[in-house]
Amino acid sequence: MKNTFIGKEGNDAKFTMEFTAEEFESAKVKVYQANKGKFQIDGFRKGKAPRSIIEKRYGEGVFAEDAINDLLSANYGAAVDELELEVVDSPRVEFSPIEKGKGFTATITVQVYPEVEVKDYKGVEIEDRKQAITDADVDAELENLRHRNSRMISVEDRPVKDGDSIILDYKGFVGDEQFEGGTADGFNLVIGSGTFIPGFEEQLVGAEKEKEVDVKVTFPTEYHSEDLAGKEAVFKCVVHDIKEEELPDLDDEFVKDISELDTLDEFREFTAGRLQSERDAMTESIMKDDILDKINEANDFDVPDAMVETEVDNMLQEYDYQLRAQGMDISTYIQYMGRTVDEFREDMKISAFRRVKNRMMIRAIANQENITASDEEVEKQLNDMAEQNHIDVEKLKEYLGGENLKAVREDVRIQKAIDLLYENAKIVPKKEDDKKAKKAEADK
Repeated sequence: MKNTFIGKEGNDAKFTMEFTAEEFESAKVKVYQANKGKFQIDGFRKGKAPRSIIEKRYGEGVFAEDAINDLLSANYGAAVDELELEVVDSPRVEFSPIEKGKGFTATITVQVYPEVEVKDYKGVEIEDRKQAITDADVDAELENLRHRNSRMISVEDRPVKDGDSIILDYKGFVGDEQFEGGTADGFNLVIGSGTFIPGFEEQLVGAEKEKEVDVKVTFPTEYHSEDLAGKEAVFKCVVHDIKEEELPDLDDEFVKDISELDTLDEFREFTAGRLQSERDAMTESIMKDDILDKINEANDFDVPDAMVETEVDNMLQEYDYQLRAQGMDISTYIQYMGRTVDEFREDMKISAFRRVKNRMMIRAIANQENITASDEEVEKQLNDMAEQNHIDVEKLKEYLGGENLKAVREDVRIQKAIDLLYENAKIVPKKEDDKKAKKAEADK
């Protein structure tokens, strides 16, 4: 086989793959061997008819089409690699005349990754989004920790109050008729959680254990069950158990239980530092997005439709994965939204276009800046990925394979390019912060 690059026009590249008569014949023999069992020819047991007899009966091309497809499938990737083409779309193929005893040539046109030059990407002006952690932020985090380390205790000497966790039985009636799906025994409900329709949980506040309480509600007009939508109902409820949250004291002993520190003051300082680091990382990520938005607006170049469509496919796959984790799939969700798949894809194209354009832009900047990823940087990235996914790094490398390892190297290079943009950006105070600073200066 011989691969020859013809030329490039715009984002389209054209090349040929030439197969010899021997290669073509060998491919046809393989197809015959794989498919001869499908042919029943008079005078021969099924699968025993010679190839020449089958070709005489069904035509010379009976095995040729599959042989051509097999040759292209087996050799296309190697041809693309040899010619150093980065293909972004399915190939379009034209064939030379197919003749007995001769080879053939496939002329292939592919859309390749565009050459992009980005301008005005250094010194981009963005607002400073960083915010200092306050005492109130630390107090809120400590309160969350108390709730996460609390315990529920049964109470006997009072009725239900907001925030309690209760065990109840209930039966729902519309008029005198008990309706389907409105009955439960031993149901665990947190008062104020909003688990039930509006008005239900509030009416259980003040309920006493083992005493029946009538809870009167009106189902929303857009309730999922049409038989109940907009109707008044009564739930006959009996509370069997009431539990309240017991919070640990916020003191040195609590700190020792949940950390390796000894005092509340030390833990407050540690918590403030952790929260600040998390907020700084988040705001830095947002500011980097701001930079990319500015550069995106300043640069206009063609984005191949094929790349946008592929990105839409990726986004739909991500969305489907997230929905399946919640017990739904993308098809069901689209139907629930009253949309078609084509309409849903169209809605996603704006976001997909921006993603692809940003990726092309960052990659072009990495090229223009001659940014590379060292083996040590790639190894660190792989170790971080392995740690996050709780897997041995060697197993991860084996799982990723060659092409995905290349993608990891490219991801490192892209991240270095984004870091370079951030390091060279001009970060200015927020307008409101600037006004406050000027006012404070004037008030001195």
